[in-house]
Amino acid sequence: MIRIYNTLTQQKEEFRPIEPGKVRMYVCGMTVYDYCHLGHARVLVAFDVITRYLRHRGFDVHYVRNITDIDDKILRRADENGEVYTDLTDRMIRAMHEDEARLGVLSPTEEPRATAYIDEIVAMIHKLVASGHAYSADNGDVYFAVESFEGYGKLSKKKLEDLVAGARVDVQEAKRSPADFALWKAAKPGEVSWPSPWGDGRPGWHIECSAMSNCCLGETFDIHGGGPDLLFPHHENEIAQSECAHGQTFVHTWMHAGAIRVNKEKMSKSLGNFFTIREILEKYPPEIVRYFLVSSHYRSQVDYSEESLAEAGRTLTRLYHALRGVIPAKNVAETEHDRRFEEVMDDDFNTAGAIAVLHAVANDINQHRRDGREDEAKEAAAVLVRLGGVLGLLQQDPEAFFQADTGGELTAEDIEAMIQARAEARKAKNFAEGDRIRDELAGKGIILDDSREGTTWRRG
Repeated sequence: MIRIYNTLTQQKEEFRPIEPGKVRMYVCGMTVYDYCHLGHARVLVAFDVITRYLRHRGFDVHYVRNITDIDDKILRRADENGEVYTDLTDRMIRAMHEDEARLGVLSPTEEPRATAYIDEIVAMIHKLVASGHAYSADNGDVYFAVESFEGYGKLSKKKLEDLVAGARVDVQEAKRSPADFALWKAAKPGEVSWPSPWGDGRPGWHIECSAMSNCCLGETFDIHGGGPDLLFPHHENEIAQSECAHGQTFVHTWMHAGAIRVNKEKMSKSLGNFFTIREILEKYPPEIVRYFLVSSHYRSQVDYSEESLAEAGRTLTRLYHALRGVIPAKNVAETEHDRRFEEVMDDDFNTAGAIAVLHAVANDINQHRRDGREDEAKEAAAVLVRLGGVLGLLQQDPEAFFQADTGGELTAEDIEAMIQARAEARKAKNFAEGDRIRDELAGKGIILDDSREGTTWRRG
């Protein structure tokens, strides 16, 4: 039995999909005006693991992750760059796909773009206006009337009267209430727009997800997820407009990933501690970054620092060390480790507990090898690779992992050449030169392992 923490009820609940054996899940994706940052990586990896695990447990998962490819930030950035906004969004989408592929994130089942659903968005807004839940303002915008939805605030636990009392009123806005939000924005002169019954314009941010999730998954679906910053107002507004449009429950289970902090401070450009995924991957191998993100529970707050990435590298290295030189057996039956892995993952996708299981399997491999039980070591290695794969880990050849280029001073070719020079020096009994080469490599983070079969190396 899988239990998931539901943000709506603020407790863990037994997961019962609407249609037995099938899961319909929607996760809010990127607004593609810039490169993806570490917070995006947190959400991408978290819901990738959730999708992988649900499939591991036998569910047919229909995973939809949208792309917002039109909004104020996009238009502003395109104008700053002096480029057509579609050139900007296409470029950022390609970059996003490159980043997620390097992190081992599987592609979603569907990846709808907002601009491809304008007709559906307009139809949904029209339905809300016709039913009295939305109105056309004098400035050409269309707003959702928050007070028309009795359940507003049920996800975030915020009270409407407090929101109204604390709202800053912009005299330029034509809202009836300061808590109302835009469904359709009237086009400014020269701005990209689409026709609608209320004049040329473009959709507001919140309505995009309601329309796209409805088209891809139906009026009610199983899981809706996203980052912690989306709970309010984005997800709250999605509930309001969707349930008013369709007259039924929008989503059964709401899931939110934890926030990323950098050296115990909130990540932000103003503090100078803002990192894109590709900046981080210039310094650390992708699997180490993924391991760092997976090793904490998806709902927990993660603190990013140089030391935390270094520690992730050390612990992932221990797992690969266990696999080094062992050919995993084939068709290994389920073990007690498999059952323990599923037990902890069934408890709200407890990846921290799952990582502990991986290390227990690695310990078994090492013990079997010390005892000379090679067949048992191969069987345990198969379990480690199998369970690691559910988390998107340990799928590389160990030698490829140890020799991965992290942008250091020496390339693999440089290292191999130095190892060859050392071998020749040792053969000529010039042990001082051999030691000098070994020390030089060690000083640059390259560790040599000598055995009867020869010398292998890894980055420390």
